[in-house]
Amino acid sequence: MTGLWVALATLALATTIGVIRLRRDGRVRDGDGDRLSAADLGSGLGERATLVQFSTAFCQPCRATRRVLADVSALVPGVAHVEIDAESRLDLVRRLGIMRTPTVLVLDPAGAVVKKAAGQPRKADVLVALAAAMPEER
Repeated sequence: MTGLWVALATLALATTIGVIRLRRDGRVRDGDGDRLSAADLGSGLGERATLVQFSTAFCQPCRATRRVLADVSALVPGVAHVEIDAESRLDLVRRLGIMRTPTVLVLDPAGAVVKKAAGQPRKADVLVALAAAMPEER
């Protein structure tokens, strides 16, 4: 009987952890003030903002995130999308504290990290994050 309770407790804990992770996956939060340059990215910064995606070769959500970010960068003028292979840029991964892929950073025109999402973000969330990163047009 004790084994049954241990199994049920383990199942409940695993379910709770899964639900928490699912709720946090792809949630966009404020950036931590890090700054990336064109040299860090291996590509120029966008005129109005830059979407930086850290991916790995066998990451399924990375493919879907790539499509979302490509759509957004095509939709919003002056926004660049840069994809970085996390395995080949461990220096940046460590410096930025990236723990999983995909991770998306939203940079302002100067390269400051304004927003960050670990996991696959929704298109609407990326658009809202971009609004926070882009300078107001006058």
